[in-house]
Amino acid sequence: MNIEMMPIDNIRPYEKNAKKHPADQVEHIANSIREFGFRQPLVIDKDGVLIIGHGRLLAAKSLGMHDVPVVRADDLTEEQVKALRLADNKTNESDWDFGLLDAELDEIIDIDMTDFGFEDDYIGTENISEGEIEDNTEKKVAVKIIFKNVKEWQKAEDRIRDFIDDFDGVTVSVGEYDEN
Repeated sequence: MNIEMMPIDNIRPYEKNAKKHPADQVEHIANSIREFGFRQPLVIDKDGVLIIGHGRLLAAKSLGMHDVPVVRADDLTEEQVKALRLADNKTNESDWDFGLLDAELDEIIDIDMTDFGFEDDYIGTENISEGEIEDNTEKKVAVKIIFKNVKEWQKAEDRIRDFIDDFDGVTVSVGEYDEN
């Protein structure tokens, strides 16, 4: 694999790209590039049309970059290029292991992970336990949620209340955030 630097203006986005890149995602990608550098090259076809990396290209443009790393996939047929474009996005879809994610995020102290979108995707939970079943019709559950900051707590509070409102006879007491 040969990685080369290419002027950003020489790369053409694929006009029928099926993957959406909302502004907040592009901002998170730009924050990642700013924090860690451009660590994943774009992939282009023999004509300079983007195969993989539309979000990264948008982020690089928003950062005012002039050159970006690319890999040419000029040995693929037109059908293979179309298939690769879709397969790359599809094979990157997966769920989080929230226990492991929580442990990893707890070890990141000096980098604000909300810059990369974790405030929308993650609510840290721990110490979930069930209370006693009183009369076979009512189950009490205690949930302790610790938030990384007040902003995260405020956003989650409304989501938690909306979720709980779907259950009849449930009362909610939303906790606090950890200032440490």
